[in-house]
Amino acid sequence: PHARSVAVAGTFNKWDLSRTPMQPDASGAWKAIVRLPAGRYEYRFVADGQWLTDPNAEESVQNTFGSTNSVLVVEQGDRGS
Repeated sequence: PHARSVAVAGTFNKWDLSRTPMQPDASGAWKAIVRLPAGRYEYRFVADGQWLTDPNAEESVQNTFGSTNSVLVVEQGDRGS
């Protein structure tokens, strides 16, 4: 909640930190709307330059950096946000 900048990066945006910045809402929670076609996506949050795994993700996988990527599966007909 005290971060200065937060982004989400993943396979859906080629891990580009600048493509999906997040904004704090009135309660201080950081949010972004990302519309995705059906598929399986790996992602991580980046808060003030620190890469973080989503603690609320239902699934995660090991990555080549010795940590984990969160996984989101968007089913056909899901909103994907």
